[in-house]
Amino acid sequence: MPRWKSVGAALLRVLAVWAVSTLTMLALAGILPDFRLQSADGDSTTRIAITAASGAGAFGLLSALVWPLLVRALLLVPAFVLGLLVFVLNGSLLLVALNLIPDGRGAAEPETAVVVAAVMSAASSATSTFLTVRDDGAYRRRLARLADRRQGSRRRQGGTGGPPQPPGTVFLQIDGVGHDVLRDAVRPRGNRPPIMETVAGWVDTTHTLTPWRTDWSSQTGASQLGILHGSTEDVPAFRWYEKEARQVIVSNRPTSAAELQRRAAARTGDEGLLTVDGASRGNLFTGGAEELALVLSVAARRGRHNRSRSGYFAYFRDPANATRTAGSFLAEIFRELGQSARARLRRETPRVGRGGLYPFIRAFATVVERDVVVAAVMGDILSGRTAIYADLVAYDEVAHHSGPRSRDTHQVLRRLDRSVALIAKVVEHAPRDYRIVLLSDHGQSPGATFADAYGLTLEDLVRAGCALPVPRQAGRTGVHRPAVAGGGAEAREAARAALRRPERDGDGHGPSDPVVLASGNLGLVSFPDVPGRMSREEIDRRHPALLRTLADHPGVGFLLVRSERHGAVVLGADGAEHHLDTGRVVGRSPLKAFGDGAVAAVRRTARFPNAPDIMVNSAYDPATGEVHAFEGQIGSHGGLGGAQSHPFLLWPIELSPPTRPGEQLVGAERVHAVLRRWLREADGPQVPERTDGPQVPATPPAPQVPESEESRLLGDVTAASPAAPPPLPDKTR
Repeated sequence: MPRWKSVGAALLRVLAVWAVSTLTMLALAGILPDFRLQSADGDSTTRIAITAASGAGAFGLLSALVWPLLVRALLLVPAFVLGLLVFVLNGSLLLVALNLIPDGRGAAEPETAVVVAAVMSAASSATSTFLTVRDDGAYRRRLARLADRRQGSRRRQGGTGGPPQPPGTVFLQIDGVGHDVLRDAVRPRGNRPPIMETVAGWVDTTHTLTPWRTDWSSQTGASQLGILHGSTEDVPAFRWYEKEARQVIVSNRPTSAAELQRRAAARTGDEGLLTVDGASRGNLFTGGAEELALVLSVAARRGRHNRSRSGYFAYFRDPANATRTAGSFLAEIFRELGQSARARLRRETPRVGRGGLYPFIRAFATVVERDVVVAAVMGDILSGRTAIYADLVAYDEVAHHSGPRSRDTHQVLRRLDRSVALIAKVVEHAPRDYRIVLLSDHGQSPGATFADAYGLTLEDLVRAGCALPVPRQAGRTGVHRPAVAGGGAEAREAARAALRRPERDGDGHGPSDPVVLASGNLGLVSFPDVPGRMSREEIDRRHPALLRTLADHPGVGFLLVRSERHGAVVLGADGAEHHLDTGRVVGRSPLKAFGDGAVAAVRRTARFPNAPDIMVNSAYDPATGEVHAFEGQIGSHGGLGGAQSHPFLLWPIELSPPTRPGEQLVGAERVHAVLRRWLREADGPQVPERTDGPQVPATPPAPQVPESEESRLLGDVTAASPAAPPPLPDKTR
């Protein structure tokens, strides 16, 4: 199309958007009593229309010029707070626009201005994307311009250019989706299509689905650290107590994530999977990438060295994006409230509390994080970045509270499938071919919480075994009976005394009280006043009832302790033992029910310097796949037992198989090695470019995207990540 025609078409779209905004403002002025577009004495229809056009034009200009500055000023505001502020800020811009109308003809109450601004932004965004999507040529030219602009920016920054590039790779982590859950989600359901239609079209055609097995610690902190940085060494759980530093490490705290990343880089001598021309989006760790958005390990940084928060600006600088995401954020809150109420009315079991801040946390995970990350990934693709790793956490968050196979999680999987389709659609317009790899970091196992099933928490059980005060409710559960069975008269009296003693003031902990932490169905018990790791013999001397109290409880599957005589020992009910260093088994091995790989996984964790004094894995029912989380989750992961240890890898068939025939893929460190190999096969960032490398076919054509989703694509792509910044001066994480 000649340039003058292209400019003319763009001008017509601007006029159309202005006209729709004007009509929307007129309609709202007629509906809302606190919003007017005329003087107090009244005006003619023509004068009111001119006033509306002036207000709509001023609002559009302010949105284009002032909005990006406002969002950049609010980069340090938490994302869910920013989502709520979007409406207030948009309303404030409308009030400014109305004040610019001569003779005071425009006026609105502040709360009314918020509503008017939201409706106008939505209407203008819908009109713009509708016109662009309907004009296929304009749609393709817009994507092409974005790709050219990003490529030009990257060349100015010293990025790609010159001869054709080898294929890039997009790694999409669908957080918490187990292999069996994905397999069922891609199968037709009678006359109904699969839950994940896009992914279903890939399985066994262009991609191969492979399960892999996690270490004992089946959670994102360990798995993603291993996948991105190649080491899960000394990461026993999602949270644990370090005696030497006298601190609790929690994987999803920025300071803890930064420390874990630093340790992994020090062990491997490498910054990670994404060190050259990589992007990390929505992850706990950077993977060595310099292009970041929503990356936790750098979130605590302030100033110019924290580029993770720039992902917010890149997305929310477009007021249409901000309004749409904020509206979806509120809709998700109401969706969660409705689903929670339905679960209560139907008396569904198991069930956990879903009040407090949880609706907001869920809305952030399923809307804000998804929108920002998907937009950033699409921007990376259009700029031709070599390796992209992104984490979509929506399913994992909802499954914790609704269950891994609930109707709520099926809805989330459908929306995630549409996100995958959007990303695949953008690949068609990228300056290079791309291969898309889907993977997960762990699965989830269902089951009632330990507290719901047995009427007490793990901490209650530990304190009773230590002859420390416990809540009266726990005393009524008969918690002392296991301790009585194996501890003699002294142990019996100690347990009874603990149940008779009143609870202490404050937090109920004394200087020698144990620290009890939960990571899904994995519990960790540490005694802070004892340096180093306590031995089994020392625990028995100090707390003679404790180990039998725990091991004989029906909700406990096994314990791991260290013996002075036998090394690492697994304890089970009725005196069962498995000596991991020698292989000696007393009675029936407590690990037998947990399947292949359990012995090796527990043995590996037993040698970690930061392993706690006692590790407690909940009971597991192989018939139902159920476990009992030691925290408030009915879909959990973190320990052994069931689907939580079996994530998936969905990889393009043109890549080499992840394992040899008959071998299992075990551990996140092995997955890291596989991903590195795949990058090398495409002359990726980990090796110098080769001229004799294999010719890798392009990613298969993307499926058709529904028109409404294509409309979202146009808005999201324009707000995708900024061009690659210069290298950070300090790459030590």
